[in-house]
Amino acid sequence: MPNPSLNHNMIRVTKDQFPADFVWGVATSAFQIEGASREDGKGPSIWDEFCQQPGVISDHSNGDVACDHYHRYESDLDLIEAMQVDAYRFSISWPRVRPTGAGAWNEAGLAFYDRLIDGMIKRGIKPYLTLNHWDLPAQLQHQGGWANRDTVFRFVEYAKGIHDRYGDRVVSIATHNEPWVVAVLGHETGIFAPGIKSRAIAAQTSHHLLLSHGMALRELRKDGATCELGIVLNLSPMHAATDSPEDQAKTRLEDGKLLRWYMDPMFKACYPADVWDDLGADSPLIEAGDLDIIATPMDFLGVNYYSRSVVSAKEQWDARKNGKAVSDMGWEIYPEGLTELLVRIHRDYPVPPLFVTENGGAFRDVLEDGKVHDAERTDYIVRHIEAVQAAMQQGVRMGGYMVWSFLDNFEWASGYEKRFGIVHVDYTTQTRTLKDSALWYQQFLQTTSNDRT
Repeated sequence: MPNPSLNHNMIRVTKDQFPADFVWGVATSAFQIEGASREDGKGPSIWDEFCQQPGVISDHSNGDVACDHYHRYESDLDLIEAMQVDAYRFSISWPRVRPTGAGAWNEAGLAFYDRLIDGMIKRGIKPYLTLNHWDLPAQLQHQGGWANRDTVFRFVEYAKGIHDRYGDRVVSIATHNEPWVVAVLGHETGIFAPGIKSRAIAAQTSHHLLLSHGMALRELRKDGATCELGIVLNLSPMHAATDSPEDQAKTRLEDGKLLRWYMDPMFKACYPADVWDDLGADSPLIEAGDLDIIATPMDFLGVNYYSRSVVSAKEQWDARKNGKAVSDMGWEIYPEGLTELLVRIHRDYPVPPLFVTENGGAFRDVLEDGKVHDAERTDYIVRHIEAVQAAMQQGVRMGGYMVWSFLDNFEWASGYEKRFGIVHVDYTTQTRTLKDSALWYQQFLQTTSNDRT
């Protein structure tokens, strides 16, 4: 039955207007929700160590407990089942299953993901697995991390081990989540783990991430992988603040750094010349054959979208100061940018089917009388689902859409101050409450065009 507390008119687009095999899901990542940071043989990750540095997390928190999903996964899966989504995108904690990133595997950690995946299957939820959602084992970082080419080979070993264990039960394996974030925020600006500030190291890191992606795909296929293999990128359309030549030139370069630096090697076996020239002496070291490996064909491309970028050569463009609606992150709410982005990717590259693997908004939620009336988030999701449909109407092959995030969680450098979840988490009691956005999503997944009349 429709929830009477929700605005039924918000369902401007219905599930039956999408293909029958279109996948609807929710997404999380291990470090942001699992907690149990030192239990059952788990090793430390770069984020465990980063959180110990003074001042790097805005609320001085860490991921030690987070949403306690490690102990509460059964009830969390019950919530996902109740929402009637098709799929759950989750990540494996590399240091939970192989504590130092090499050497011995941790059976207790592997067994947790056995239980999690089996729990999904029992409930009719399709498992979409991500190998690396930023929590590199700390021991590998102590040996140079992603700047060290050896980490590429350790990642391939990890990918093969995970595939050997779970490959017959998961629908999909994504190698990396948002390599741009790992490279730039983790190694150039240093505001994310591991907190390095070097453009040269960031560039080398990006190359090794892409190389490990291509190499892992090749090895998994040699092992007979039958699940879909791909990668997830964070992408945005770049718009110049003005028509000035300076703004136009900077916009082109910024587009190269965010989108073409990752898309060109994977789909054209080359790095974009303008970004390479801009890097100069900071350009990464590349060995013969690397680009061919990076360009290994994949079965899907995941796209994480939150907002557009507006570029000014003179000053940082501020959406709020320019009268634009923004989320609690200060990001402009711009759903038409998702359509633009998907159409552009489809036009410019020979891509496989695209999935929106993350999309959502942080807003200042208030829990009152056991309810969270998050109309802004609900509207955000509605408008972005409509944007996906608009892209499909222009010929883009889309495989699915996943809301970020299933749960409120540890939002990296923002700690617990920003809430992206469609399920509210009381971090003191660990009580979960479905927000109106979750109830809307549940209703959307049960509503057809005929139900609207």
